[in-house]
This record gives sequence, C-alpha cells and structure tokens, in this order.
Amino acid sequence: MIDWINFIVLVLSTVLMAHFYIKSIRPAALEKEIGESAYPKCKQYRIIASAFEVVTIVNYLIYYFYPLSIDFPRFLPWEHWIFVIVGFVILIPSLALMFKGLKDAGKESLEPKKEHTLYSGIYDTLRHPQAVGEAFIWLAISFFLNSPFLILYSFLWFSIFYVFCIAEEKDLVIRYGRPYLEYRDRVGFLIPKRKRKK
Repeated sequence: MIDWINFIVLVLSTVLMAHFYIKSIRPAALEKEIGESAYPKCKQYRIIASAFEVVTIVNYLIYYFYPLSIDFPRFLPWEHWIFVIVGFVILIPSLALMFKGLKDAGKESLEPKKEHTLYSGIYDTLRHPQAVGEAFIWLAISFFLNSPFLILYSFLWFSIFYVFCIAEEKDLVIRYGRPYLEYRDRVGFLIPKRKRKK
C-alpha cells in the first residue's frame, strides 16, 4: 500500500513541480497580462516548484525502502559500491555545472527581476548549464539508491528539463529581444558550440 501511495505522490509531485516551474520562467509573457507584478508572482511559482521538487526527492528515498510490488528487479545485478562510484562520477560534474550556473546567474536563479541583464560566465559557453546539471543529478541519486526503476524514471527528467529550456527561451526572446536572438545564435543550447574558424 505504501509503495503505491509513494508512487502516486512521486508522479503528482513531478507533474506539479514541472507545472509551477514552467509558470515561474514566463515573467515577460505574464507581464503582458498582469503588469510588473508578474515578477514577484513568478518568484512564488518557483518556490512552489522547489517545494514539489523536495517532495520528489523524498519519494525517491521512500521508494528505496518501499519499491513497487511489481515484477521488476529491485536492485541492479552488480555490487552496490559500483553504483555508488557511478553515482559520484555523474554527481560531481553535474553539481559543479549546476552551481557554476547558479553563481553566474546570481539572484535571478531564484527570483526573476525585470531589470536583470543577460548572464555571463558559463553562460557565454552554454545557455542552460543549471538544467543540464540538475537533470543528471536525478540519475546520480538513482544509482546511489541502486534502483533500476528509479534509473528509468530519471530519464523522464531529461525530457522535462528540455521542455523547461524551450519554455524559458521563448520568454527570454520576449524579454530581451534581438540581443537574446544573437546570443542564442552564438552560444550552445545544451552542449557548447564549436568555435568557428575565422
């Protein structure tokens, strides 16, 4: 019973996190509807999305103790320490990328502000470093928990973060206009662009 309740909450919290996060990255579009109060509203949406993300992490941990009672392997077939190492190999660069993105984006990561300019730092190489880093963190957690089911579920996050990036870019075009379009042509979306030879 606990296993199915946890699974249902996992799916619901994933959906609600995605819903509120997409709402949080549309301040320029929302401003056209409700004015400058759109920016504080988007901050509220981002806090709600973060809360559902925490719930989802808790669901992952509960799943380790209460996996679904279905005909599916509970653990991966090799020693657990192997997957802990794999988890760290994924986690360390993912965290580094995510935190570098957070640092270079500044307060804008948590609180959208109308006066904020385009980012610099790692954003001169990659347009969505936070999304790339965070998407892989879910996979690392799944390897730590040695759960084939959670590894498969974690691939869903790649699609979710891809949708986040597309939605955010639409809003950034509204917000910054031509400078963002030029930036988009110059800098890689999810992987760095190769420098063109002069």
